[in-house]
Amino acid sequence: MKNKITQLQHKREQAFKGGGEHRIESQHKKGKLTARERLHFLLDEGSFEEIGMLVTHRSTDFGMEKEKYPGDGVITGYGNINGRLVYVFSQDFTVFGGSLSETHAEKICKIMDLALKNGAPVIGLNDSGGARIQEGVVSLGGYADIFYRNTLASGVVPQISAIMGPCAGGAVYSPAITDFILMVEHTSYMFVTGPNVVKTVTHEEVTSEELGGASAHSIKSGVTHFACENEIEAIDNIKKLLSYMPQNCEDVAPNLEYEARNETIPELNSILPENANQPYDIRDVINKVADEDSFFEVHKNFAENIVVGFARIAGRSIGIVANQPAFLAGVLDIKASTKAARFVRFCDCFNIPLLVFEDVPGFLPGTDQEWNGIIVNGAKLLYAFCEATVPRITVITRKAYGGAYDVMNSKHIGSDMNYAWPSAEIAVMGAKGAAEIIFKKEIASATDHNAKWLEKEKEYSDIFANPYRAAERGFIDEVIEPAETRIKLIKAFNMLQNKVVNQPRKKHGNIPL
Repeated sequence: MKNKITQLQHKREQAFKGGGEHRIESQHKKGKLTARERLHFLLDEGSFEEIGMLVTHRSTDFGMEKEKYPGDGVITGYGNINGRLVYVFSQDFTVFGGSLSETHAEKICKIMDLALKNGAPVIGLNDSGGARIQEGVVSLGGYADIFYRNTLASGVVPQISAIMGPCAGGAVYSPAITDFILMVEHTSYMFVTGPNVVKTVTHEEVTSEELGGASAHSIKSGVTHFACENEIEAIDNIKKLLSYMPQNCEDVAPNLEYEARNETIPELNSILPENANQPYDIRDVINKVADEDSFFEVHKNFAENIVVGFARIAGRSIGIVANQPAFLAGVLDIKASTKAARFVRFCDCFNIPLLVFEDVPGFLPGTDQEWNGIIVNGAKLLYAFCEATVPRITVITRKAYGGAYDVMNSKHIGSDMNYAWPSAEIAVMGAKGAAEIIFKKEIASATDHNAKWLEKEKEYSDIFANPYRAAERGFIDEVIEPAETRIKLIKAFNMLQNKVVNQPRKKHGNIPL
């Protein structure tokens, strides 16, 4: 037995060395951690249990049978994060550049199957050169096996992807299906076709960083939700994200202990500018209303005219969607609509209540928006709110104009509670434009056109640019002092915690993709 145990220990040592000291040193020189180091920082001390440590590839072409490494370029298993079970895989760039082989894919699929059976999140740490070319179609089939499981797991257990190095070609589609993507500045990139192919086909000169780096995907494409300065920050963000989520779709997010206090916030009564056309930062409102330091913004650098993220109110995890008057006046456009729709659907999947702060002048006009499909993209946000069955509350702080009023979680599309501040303006459009249309003839026939226009603008404003018409109809449940907002939300979310919605039986809806 002693010899057999010695043999086992030798095999384990081989597995722990990955691709060898030289390649580990090369990984460190790039400013990157190894696959095992990443898991060490991610998981609770001593909690990781590895599965498939001694798996090796089966390829015999191109002399591959002479080069085998235990684990075959990916470390898989399970462990705990803050005491909660998670399943993990961490690709090892020191072994064949982290390339995906048949067995590499099988290992990932195995832990995904376990995650589905046991109802726990899946976290993928991606650092791979792509499909293992020496295996041909077998490796491509391995990718498809993973994609299929990503789709099966979607909405069942949370899936988080951290891109810690290259992620190119077919490899990008697994992270794209998962719920959240994190990237690391300057050491990670994602693209379907690399700079060389781009140059050949379109004659564009572009670097990997410019084409698919963390900044490009967090600002321009919106592919990544978080651009992190380094790998430790990315790992810390994964842990923080998980703290707002349940283990699975049948579970609820953990509530933190909360000690009640005086919940009135007098500063909110003076937080809005006197001039309704002046911008303000909606984050100031969010941070006042939410538990202290609890707001965790998602997709911060993309479509900045809408703010989404997680927070806590009296210890309860909630998802926040808020128009941002400080950027493009908080108008809804294509990017803002898709960003918010995706977040709303995630929250609904995992029983996270939704809070909406509304200050929206409407949808962004222009040929660019129309020709690129603002109609169907705006409809995505509308659809997401309509189908959401979690507790939903809206607070209208200022403008709620036109179709955007309907889309932003209005009472008409199933919101449970709708509050408005006295500063709210709920109307088909702004008073200036409305007066120009309604009183066009009177303004035209007046001696002083401008004076008449201002007179009629005030007339329209007095009638409609307030929350009271909507409150009279019951479209607004209560007009509240801004200082009361947090008190009202704590009580309302408490009241709604056992909400049940019975929807018509169907296979699934057909969201306007």
